[in-house]
Amino acid sequence: MNKDVTYKLLTNIDSPYDLRKLSVDQLPELCSELRNDIVDELSCNPGHLASNLGTVELTVALHYVFNTPYDRIVWDVGHQAYGHKILTGRRDAFHTNRRFHGIRPFPSPEESEYDSFICGHASNSISAALGMAVASKIKGETKRHIVAVIGDGAMSGGLAFEGLNNAASTPNDLLIILNDNNMSIDHSVGGMKDYLLNLTTSNSYNRFRYKIAKQLFSLGILNDERRRAVIRLNNSLKSFITKQQNIFEGMDIRYFGPFDGNNIANLIKVMRDIKDMKGPKILHLHTVKGKGFKPAEKSANVWHAPGCFDPNTGERIEENTEGMPRKFQTVFGETLLELAKKNNKIVGITPAMPSGCSMNIMMKEMPDRAFDVGIAEGHAVTFSGGLAKEGLIPFCNIYSAFSQRAFDNIIHDVAILKLPVVLCLDRSGLVGEDGPTHHGAFDMAFLRPIPNLTIASPYDECELRNLMYTAQLPDKGPFVIRYPRGRGSVVDWRQPMQEIPVGKGRCLKEGKDLAIISIGPIGTAVKRAIEQAEKENDISVAHYDLRFLKPLDEEMLDEIGTKFKHVITIEDGVIKGGMGTAVLEYTTDKGYNISYTHMGLPDNFVEHGDLKSLRNLCHLDKDSIYKEIIANV
Repeated sequence: MNKDVTYKLLTNIDSPYDLRKLSVDQLPELCSELRNDIVDELSCNPGHLASNLGTVELTVALHYVFNTPYDRIVWDVGHQAYGHKILTGRRDAFHTNRRFHGIRPFPSPEESEYDSFICGHASNSISAALGMAVASKIKGETKRHIVAVIGDGAMSGGLAFEGLNNAASTPNDLLIILNDNNMSIDHSVGGMKDYLLNLTTSNSYNRFRYKIAKQLFSLGILNDERRRAVIRLNNSLKSFITKQQNIFEGMDIRYFGPFDGNNIANLIKVMRDIKDMKGPKILHLHTVKGKGFKPAEKSANVWHAPGCFDPNTGERIEENTEGMPRKFQTVFGETLLELAKKNNKIVGITPAMPSGCSMNIMMKEMPDRAFDVGIAEGHAVTFSGGLAKEGLIPFCNIYSAFSQRAFDNIIHDVAILKLPVVLCLDRSGLVGEDGPTHHGAFDMAFLRPIPNLTIASPYDECELRNLMYTAQLPDKGPFVIRYPRGRGSVVDWRQPMQEIPVGKGRCLKEGKDLAIISIGPIGTAVKRAIEQAEKENDISVAHYDLRFLKPLDEEMLDEIGTKFKHVITIEDGVIKGGMGTAVLEYTTDKGYNISYTHMGLPDNFVEHGDLKSLRNLCHLDKDSIYKEIIANV
């Protein structure tokens, strides 16, 4: 951020208390300054741009109308909360956003009292906010307001509907703000998206109904029980007259909107009108993703997280990738299309991440065989199970951290029946700046106990292609392939694919003093560490690529158990319950006398930051591996 920039209004705001000193007429200028500040910062310190630009007015209005932090604002996902961070005392530190040891990428109560709940995964805001609202009632905090802010993409998640269902039947005064920009990261999809686009209601009708209700309450004619009955009758009449059923009012949740979410004066008026209404309420807002920055308005999906760019021209500063390896995501997308052209049983499924996981490559050429199911990871897995039950081979691509939401679906709807679902876990291991909510730390540990699964991790891009080829062959059953975010190590990756025997690892290098067992692309760092250790010391180190976490290559482990007394296991997942634990269990049961050093992610949530810093922090970089080699020889 250019620290020389002094804004007339924003520079003097250190908290929402300062914001509330302004007049409503000053707020459009403040919104413009806040928007410029976000663009200026993100142009050189990349983050989530378009979603934050779209919610500037909403953010200002929330902190202007509500008494934060006493009143609680619960953000969903957190992609849209940069303005919130800047207005709540973090403007001077915002240049450290997403950086190692800097402020967090998403709201967290551990960072600020203004961050009411943890953010990072979609669809949790309504449930969390409802819990807070009920707690406030129980504690007698009658003046505390609770607000959940959820996007139209997150509203497609099952947890959001579970929260709505409970909100309709539990006494509460929760306000749910639906930020509807017809986008998630890619375009939002499904019936809810179409419903929200077409939903209309009368603003004058809502104002009239509210005034009448207040008068009836004051006269003692209307109480809470009669109010609910009147609302049900009223909603039925309105649906009959307008020939339109309102899903929210059908659940006895008052609905207001849709309103222009980028009109600050009107937003404040509406929020003030409804903030003290009793019972659960939905405020439906239409916002423009990328608002105020023309390139982002035109291509919101491209500008969701655009990287560095020129804030004046809108020109994106592209990385020079000539001669560099491709990203694992790109190799996955192009290989999937290649396989699908040869095998008409293959279909693709992704929960709202077609461009992120590169399934958009298949979608473009085979739109009838690739499905974006929206932010619904559990559904993605069970949908894949249904496809597999009827003879297809689904490649279901889910970010590792998000697959945690589909744990039961993997067990109940895929593994028990041994269905041939290929579960591709993108973003496994450390992911970088998105931090602890996004690190793919736990997949090996939580999937390993599940019967009937094959679990593999490729050493490089060629191995990824071979594992994908293997997984779609007959009688392979449920097949998990985990791989990291970012670039691999092989430039010439498009090589002929071949089957890899399931459960077979490989010896990458012979040695006699020490054995290292690795799984996945972290093996490339192991290779470099071994080369340095042997060059600088008179030692001989063996390197084994386990390849398969399940089933284990018992023959290879028997060989290691009979030849070595010292073994280092290295993985980019949690140590507890992971690959090292699996190897230890097997060799201990077989009676091998081995001294182990286990390297992997620690038993705590790893912070955000660049991958180099995080690998060093977790002792998973080349230098840390080198030190362990020397210490164990």
